[in-house]
Amino acid sequence: MTDGPQDTARPIKDASTVMVVRDAGSGMEVFVARRVRGMAFAGGMTVFPGGGVDAADDDPDVAWTGPAPGWWADRFGCDVPRARRLVCAAARETFEECGVLLADHLDGSPVSDAGRYHSSRAELEEHRLTFGRFLAVEELSLAAGRLRPFDHWITPSVEPRRYDTRFFLAALPDGQEPDDFTTEVDLTMWARPVDLLEAFRSGHSMLLPPTWTQLRHLAEFTDVDSALASERTISPIEPEIIESGDGLRVGFDGSDEYWSDYQAARAAAEG
Repeated sequence: MTDGPQDTARPIKDASTVMVVRDAGSGMEVFVARRVRGMAFAGGMTVFPGGGVDAADDDPDVAWTGPAPGWWADRFGCDVPRARRLVCAAARETFEECGVLLADHLDGSPVSDAGRYHSSRAELEEHRLTFGRFLAVEELSLAAGRLRPFDHWITPSVEPRRYDTRFFLAALPDGQEPDDFTTEVDLTMWARPVDLLEAFRSGHSMLLPPTWTQLRHLAEFTDVDSALASERTISPIEPEIIESGDGLRVGFDGSDEYWSDYQAARAAAEG
């Protein structure tokens, strides 16, 4: 059940989220951060790096290597300019939020020391520099081949802030390490997906349905190579709003298990 026609008028902003993964002795790990409590969207939640598409991401001249925007448009079911914006936002937001730079030097070699670009990162966050201009000045190209399409979620119509989010997967580039140099988070970590799911069930963290779902998908893979090699069929998921005895809740494939974990998390946190 939805709130009615007025909800459909709420603007929906395109967004990109990137799950950065690495192999560890105990299995594949993913990088996550806890957003600062009190933020307008997802405050206090454990999330992956990402954010909204900016107008500056609409740059047809950005240096680019790897699958062309048309390839991404086919995978995400959108037009080519939109696909280009989504991929640019994915690379830009990953760099801004955790310092991982998915880019290559013009000779094709990957960036292994992203720290040297720290001052440019600050300018990007403050919108004093566009990602395309940054790449041009530093003689870099966006390494689209280091990203993989993974999922597509749309915020339910009842939410005041709505996002049309594409999820990407990326292996941590050799020599790079993510950080927490952003005011939007108060905790970052590497962890196995199964451990993050258990932390949610035990009340040590909170996960939104899309994050919970992606962790369940990632838990199916034993290493980075198998995750990157997976061929996924991507269709938009917009959870429906369901009335229950506890009020409104969102319904999606797997939502019964999510709400069971959520209730266990709330009980553990309150206990």
